[in-house]
Amino acid sequence: MIHILLVDSHPIVRKGLELFLNSKPDLKVIGSLESGIEIFEFVRRNNVDVIISEIDLPELNGITALRAIKKEYKSVNVLMFSHQPEEIYAISTLKAGASGYLNKTASVEEIEKAVRLIHAGETSLSDKMDKHLRYEDTRKSRSRMFKKLSTREVEVLKLLSIGRKNKEIAQELDINEKTVSTYKARLFKKLSVNNIVDLIHQAKHHNLA
Repeated sequence: MIHILLVDSHPIVRKGLELFLNSKPDLKVIGSLESGIEIFEFVRRNNVDVIISEIDLPELNGITALRAIKKEYKSVNVLMFSHQPEEIYAISTLKAGASGYLNKTASVEEIEKAVRLIHAGETSLSDKMDKHLRYEDTRKSRSRMFKKLSTREVEVLKLLSIGRKNKEIAQELDINEKTVSTYKARLFKKLSVNNIVDLIHQAKHHNLA
């Protein structure tokens, strides 16, 4: 039996997933939470195999919760299931400790498949993202460049590359604008550029954006 915890701020999403997953004889939803802060106490008290979590959660961001959970409970596998763009967040969430990422446009069959894959120790991504990563892994320059950057720096870089302003990035990542400026300064240094145009050019050249 695979024991599953659902974390999403929308009751209808949780209920829909619960009904579908519980219809499978070897899957059981043992918890349904609406905020990231509740995860820790639940995992402490229950035997959870897989967490299906949104990124945008009240009280505590899903990625922040993911990092903390994986530090303390390495055996718990986490599937990020979000409306946020896969091309921006998939790699970041994997680096933060997730075992898979699915956009909320995914079918229930894809969710079931993802749960089984990550419970078996595999990584689960959409076919499109999986092919993209396999292709990129053959590019040594991209690999070296990517390893220089932290998860948060990659998130900031990707948002900058699609035209987000500092204030918008701060709101999206739940950090303050000063912190965004600090990440931009680090990106300039690590990618050896001194303006935003060259930064985005470098990012695209190395397929980081």
